[in-house]
Amino acid sequence: MRCNANTIIFDRDVVLVPYREEHVAKYHEWMTSSELRELTASEPLTLDEEYEMQRKWQVDEDKLTFIIHSRRPLSEPSAAEEPSPEMKWDWDALRAMPMVGDVNLFLKESPEDEYFEAEAEIMIAEPTYRRHGLARAALELLLSYAAAPDAPAPLPVPRTRFVARIGAENAPSIALFEKLGFVVTKRVEVFGEVEMRWKEGRGEGEWRKGERVELRDVEGSVQD
Repeated sequence: MRCNANTIIFDRDVVLVPYREEHVAKYHEWMTSSELRELTASEPLTLDEEYEMQRKWQVDEDKLTFIIHSRRPLSEPSAAEEPSPEMKWDWDALRAMPMVGDVNLFLKESPEDEYFEAEAEIMIAEPTYRRHGLARAALELLLSYAAAPDAPAPLPVPRTRFVARIGAENAPSIALFEKLGFVVTKRVEVFGEVEMRWKEGRGEGEWRKGERVELRDVEGSVQD
């Protein structure tokens, strides 16, 4: 989306950054994995096709995409810093942080439509960074951003319109979304997946919000 072309969102564990051209080669390397393609229901693409997809996602108004960086290498557990509005962010600082996955929202129909929904997806592609709470952190930051009253158009998304579709055998992902207040509302046997939607009063409390910074006039910015 154009609205998040310069937006980074961070807390003490992760940093969400807009999907830029510099991320494509690593993303393409991830997607050579048949396991990741199966988990994300993705088709194999050439590197040129991945670059074209990145350019398209950067401007499409129905796809909100962030790359996930870990705030620290796993070998340096004490290196994380508490989020601070005064902290100086730049692209060199972000490049120094491990790139570990991506998190997305796909908007279907218009917000005024009866069938409008925002489908959430999360992928921690680097195996060594799984089961360290990063998927939960990234999802909470994304959902909080998308639902915030001051979110830029075409956001915000009403919480009741959040949905996730997950492989029925993917117990860790189902459990993760349950912790965030989602419940299974449908089982689609033909696709081997479950549909989950956010419900009031479910889950383990409020989503973390993190801090938001706009990096203006930087290389790779989307121009009107």
